[in-house]
Amino acid sequence: MVRVVGPGDEFLRVLERDLSADLLVRGNQITISGEADEVARAVEVLGEMITIIRTGQGLNVESVAKVIAMTTADHDESASQVLTHTILSSRGKAIRPKTMNQKRYVDAIDAHTITFGIGPAGTGKTYLAMAKAVQSLQAKKVSRIILTRPAIEAGEKLGFLPGTLTDKIDPYLRPLYDALHEMLDAESLPRLLTGGVIEVAPLAYMRGRTLNDAFIILDEAQNTSTEQMKMFLTRLGFNSRIVVTGDITQVDLPGGQRSGLRAVRTILDGVDDIAFCNLTNRDVVRHQLVGRIVAAYDRHASLQHQENDR
Repeated sequence: MVRVVGPGDEFLRVLERDLSADLLVRGNQITISGEADEVARAVEVLGEMITIIRTGQGLNVESVAKVIAMTTADHDESASQVLTHTILSSRGKAIRPKTMNQKRYVDAIDAHTITFGIGPAGTGKTYLAMAKAVQSLQAKKVSRIILTRPAIEAGEKLGFLPGTLTDKIDPYLRPLYDALHEMLDAESLPRLLTGGVIEVAPLAYMRGRTLNDAFIILDEAQNTSTEQMKMFLTRLGFNSRIVVTGDITQVDLPGGQRSGLRAVRTILDGVDDIAFCNLTNRDVVRHQLVGRIVAAYDRHASLQHQENDR
């Protein structure tokens, strides 16, 4: 019961806050009262929590809130199926989807040769794609991982950075390195990078290549032009998989260029074996405040559009 209600009853407080039914805990028994549909909803939430606990996975305040959100919405999978789906285990830590949209995104990567993950910062679109890439490498489904992103956002500032071209570009690839460090042993990562099994490179380095037997991730794809996006997608070789991630609200292209990520959905709409997955501020899995910040900016942008329309 302590694992259900949480230390100091903190899970119980979340349940009481987010559910309309009344919950009374006495010993090892929970009594639920209220409207019939609200009681049924509370029973389902508690059942999902117990299922997760029985798998050996712990709960926290955030995951309890996510169970409630997933249970109260109309979804084709249960909260416990989503939150116990392990993609990769590294250093005693399991990497799992944390929302229904994230689970659909992971499933789309499994089912399609090319998958687009589009959403705001913190929704796990790049992190989950990299976990799937590492999983594929470890399962010998591919022989290498290629991670790339455009250095467009560097602009003219690139020339003023110290060092060689690689040194100049490295800061723009650092987020990809950081994620790799979380997913792979500290000893094996340098060996994989040196041996070319994992390649982290700017998008410009992809031109003219055919990428066979690889899991390829294009990050920050909103900063590609339409021509760059076409160039990248046509690098696809045999037994390869591509995941493209980006946030169409954060375009840094100079001169008002149209983002290749914005254009590609219209161009490739209806093409078989390509999936488009949208993640929203509800899928933000960083600090809870990040989700509220993203939502606030979305509201502000919507108000500005309304004012401009007038």
